[in-house]
Amino acid sequence: MRTWLQQHGRALGDALRHLGRAPGGFFLNVLVVAIALALPFGGLTILENVRPISEQLAVEPEISIFLTADTPRDRAQALAGQIRRLVQEQRTTGKLEFIPREKALSLLKDKTGMSDAITALGENPLPDAYVLRLAGFKDAGDAGRVDQLAVQLKALPGVEYVQVDSAWVKRLAALMDLLRLALLFLAATLSVVVIAVVFNTIRLQVLTQREEIVVCRLFGATDAYICRPFFYSGALLGIAAGAAALLFVWAALRPMNGAIAEFARLYASEFRLVPLDWQLIAFLLALSGVLGLLGAWLCVRQHLSRLS
Repeated sequence: MRTWLQQHGRALGDALRHLGRAPGGFFLNVLVVAIALALPFGGLTILENVRPISEQLAVEPEISIFLTADTPRDRAQALAGQIRRLVQEQRTTGKLEFIPREKALSLLKDKTGMSDAITALGENPLPDAYVLRLAGFKDAGDAGRVDQLAVQLKALPGVEYVQVDSAWVKRLAALMDLLRLALLFLAATLSVVVIAVVFNTIRLQVLTQREEIVVCRLFGATDAYICRPFFYSGALLGIAAGAAALLFVWAALRPMNGAIAEFARLYASEFRLVPLDWQLIAFLLALSGVLGLLGAWLCVRQHLSRLS
């Protein structure tokens, strides 16, 4: 174990010494890779900030259940037990409110300002109704269960019409899925760019150390010993670029929040973009290092075979 640690420590030291010989070139490569990584990192930051809001918006889809006008009041109130049973069968919870036709008429007069016109009708044209607010529905699949529940409610005796407010849940879920897919495609595309940049950087490093590699092989050095410094160079380039990309995104949040604050104020909201949590930051840095390591591995594998 001690020997293994010494070998890797020596390889890391060789990689750092090589980077120290040409800090300008290393800085420019880090800058190019960081710009490529900043786009998916920024997209992930926005998506992570929007995701909690989308979940909060999708908490209570609403179903309005209108009964037939000739349904007796006692039978209308008795439907509450059947509605709750159907909700339980869907393995969810909800708040059920019975709205008598008298209360519905009073609300209509207050909200529409057509009190005189409604009074002129003589009799109350509105039926008794229920409003069911469901909890825990957050995606398109859940919205599909809302539609299924609405069909079952429509089949209850005395129910004339069921109005479902779940289309917006489906649209929101579809939009979030589209954003995730676009971000994944962008990340995959720019990952190829990162690997290509690291590949080219390590290729130049291998070519400048060609004679040194040949001499090491003459003295019996293994391919693993020769490759380690290049692997560390690629990983260091990836990690440094990932850190720079996260720094770019963090710096961009301040002006973006200034513009968002003006827009959010119009909706009486205090929404603002916040940086990613430390777990995601650690994951992104590790992913950047892996991309750099992969680019170095592809390069070294190709060029060492030519030097054999």
